Parts: sequence; structure tokens; C-alpha cells
Amino acid sequence: MILVAGGTGTLGTLLVRRLLDRGLSVRLLTRDAERVADHRRDTLEVVEGDVRDRAAVARAMKGVETVVSAVHGLVGTGGASPASVDRDGNANLIDAAAGGSASVVLVSVVGASPDSPLELSRMKYAAEEHLRRSGTAWTIVRAPAYLETCIRLFEQTAARSGRPLVFGRGDNPINFVSADDVAALVEHAVIDPSGRGGMLEIGGSECLTLNQLAEAVQTAAGRAGGPRHVPRPMLRVMAVGMKPFKPEMARLAQMALMMDTADMTAGANPIQAADPQRPPRSLSEVLASQVTTLSTTQPLS
Repeated sequence: MILVAGGTGTLGTLLVRRLLDRGLSVRLLTRDAERVADHRRDTLEVVEGDVRDRAAVARAMKGVETVVSAVHGLVGTGGASPASVDRDGNANLIDAAAGGSASVVLVSVVGASPDSPLELSRMKYAAEEHLRRSGTAWTIVRAPAYLETCIRLFEQTAARSGRPLVFGRGDNPINFVSADDVAALVEHAVIDPSGRGGMLEIGGSECLTLNQLAEAVQTAAGRAGGPRHVPRPMLRVMAVGMKPFKPEMARLAQMALMMDTADMTAGANPIQAADPQRPPRSLSEVLASQVTTLSTTQPLS
């Protein structure tokens, strides 16, 4: 049995589908069973629960041989945050796995470190360290930003005006990766135990600015007009002023500032893939599958 936490998000949905296609038994731990996209109930078991709840995690661990954590608390509501989800929630998963002699595949982020300016990167690093100290078998997968998530954001913000919203100037090159390529690598990490005790880092095939990506989304959707922009000064105000009221929006503003100003090309070389014969998905391939199927109400997870 494979337990997938975060299996209803962008990455988790693709990963669960891949594991089910292999005929593997999957247990999906989610806070909202209504969000489960794949209902092949013969090999899929859905358990409602929160990784922040140690008791719920322990109940979901029965008979589990491998745990995959695809959770993140960047834009979580109801008190969810990188500290409560990416650090503490992952610690709950890791401790439960160690107690049941299950291996763990942890999905982290490129640039995770204890001194990162981003809380998400610091908390992912804390989870990595907890996993290394746990005594259970482990594999860490680090990935940069997902193309699918950014495309979805542009589609959502273009829903009314017809023009996507770019946070910042949008001229900073960023290495994006397809979530499907990450799912393929995580799938490989699950089924191939030879990678235990190691870190796999994947990058996208090219670096794009947000303006370039927004323009590509417009073209793919058949819309005219360039993107709108939220200026950096406004992002700085949001990153500080919204902390007490909407901390998730403050975190997004801080991340947007970093993506607009820092070197975000890390991960572009080399590309690590589960199947060297399978080229990484191109922007055009991702756009073809995303722009025509996105719902403007689909969560950014």
C-alpha cells in the first residue's frame, strides 16, 4: 500500500493517476474527499484527514509500505502554513512512517535551505532534515515552480478582463518544470528503492520570464492583449501589511517578489528524469493540455 498525502493537488493528482495506472494500491490522505479526481475505487482508498493531526496520520498508516508527501502550506487556509504543514505535518508523516518501518518519498523545492528568505523553503528544508534523522528509508525529490500552477494562475486572473495578471515586472528568467515530469520522477522514486538515501533534483528544459509565459498563455487561449502588472512597491506593501489578516496572501506576495528579483534559473542544468528516453514536456505541450481544460475555480495547489 502506498500512502499519498497531498494527492489532490497539482502534483499529487498526476502522481496518483500514474500509480493507479500501474495497478498499485494507493491510499490518498486528503482534507477534502470531494476534490479526488480519480475514482478507480478498486485500487484507490480515500481517507479524510489532515497531516497536522498526528492521530489522523497514524490511522492512515495501517499496512502502508511507502509514504509520499506532496503537501504544501503556501496558500493554505484554516491556519495552514509552511510551518504547520511543510515542517510539522511532514514531521507527523515521517514519524508515523518510521514507526511502521515504511519508506518516505518527500517532495521538496529547489533552493530549500535554513536561511532562505522564503518560509516555504526553510520549512521544506526542516522536513528534509527531520527525514534524514528519522532512521527510516527515504528519498527526497526537489523541483522548481510548476508550469501548470503558473498557467492556472494566469487563466484565473484573465477570466474577467481577458488579460492575465503578472506580479512584478515579469522580466526575470525563471526555471519552470512540468508537474507531470515531476510526477514521473516521484513515481520512479516510489517503485525503485535503489535511490533510497539520496536526493533527486529535477529542472525544466528552459527558463522563461513571467511576461513570456503570460503571452504564451494568451496566444494558446486565442486572446489578445498583454498582461497586467502588480508593481513591486505594491507587492512589498502586501508582503508586510497583509501578514496579520491574510498571511497566505502575504506569503504569495513575498514569493512573487523573489521570483521577480532573485536568480531563479537554478535547476535548469542538468535535467534529471525517470526515463532518459522521455524528453521533458515542452511549454507548448503543457499549454495544449492546460489552457483548454482549466477551471477558473480550481485551487492553486
